[in-house]
This record gives sequence, C-alpha cells and structure tokens, in this order.
Amino acid sequence: MTNRIEAAIREIVNRETRAWDTQDAGLLVSCFHPAMVWPWPPTAQSHDPMTWVMVWGRFNADRWARGCDIKKIVVSREGDGAFAVVDVDTLWRHKQTGAEQHWKGRTCKIYTQVGTQWKMIAQTGVLEY
Repeated sequence: MTNRIEAAIREIVNRETRAWDTQDAGLLVSCFHPAMVWPWPPTAQSHDPMTWVMVWGRFNADRWARGCDIKKIVVSREGDGAFAVVDVDTLWRHKQTGAEQHWKGRTCKIYTQVGTQWKMIAQTGVLEY
C-alpha cells in the first residue's frame, strides 16, 4: 500500500510543478484540499514560524486561480496522510515591475486523502537548508 500512496504523492507533486511551469491555474488548484491554508516565511532564511505571514486565508478556487526535486515522501501508518520534502528553484518576475523573486530552498508539502484522491492541505514556505 505504501508504494501505491508514494506514487500518488509523487504524481501530485509533479502535477503541481507542471502547473507552475505552464501557468495552468486550473491544474494547480486541482492539487489543493478545499480547506488548505498557506503560511509563508517572509524570506528563505525565516525558519522561525513566529515571523511567518498568512498572505491568503482558506483556499478559494476563484481567488487562487487569478524545477522541482522530490527528496523524500513519508506516508502515515494509516495510509491516509503523507508529506513530501521538495527542493525548489524558481525565479518569479513581477508582471508590472519586472522585479525578480528567487525561491530556492526546501519545502514540505502535506497531503490528505479525500475519497479516492490525494489533495495538498498545507505547505511550508520555501526555506534554505
């Protein structure tokens, strides 16, 4: 059972990466649990969650619609939860200003099983390690 779950988690991580790479908002939101929230560190060096911010509240498909390396996948003993450790190296450019923001580091993506599907329910921001 663990190998099947690991394969499902690997698929959802790769699907999310594909969504970011192709700027496919529909594909991206297909990865998220409806109750997902996303706390975010203000910098890649902000390891202390006391400094983190909540840019968006609970997942809202309408609002959210407007180079990845999986290092580890851990599945719960019960087979209904998992997390993936993913190294990210992504360069973002602001559409109006052209300002660059480089996300390079490690994140932890947390998944839960909803019926027969796996959905991301939480993720840490990208941190340097």
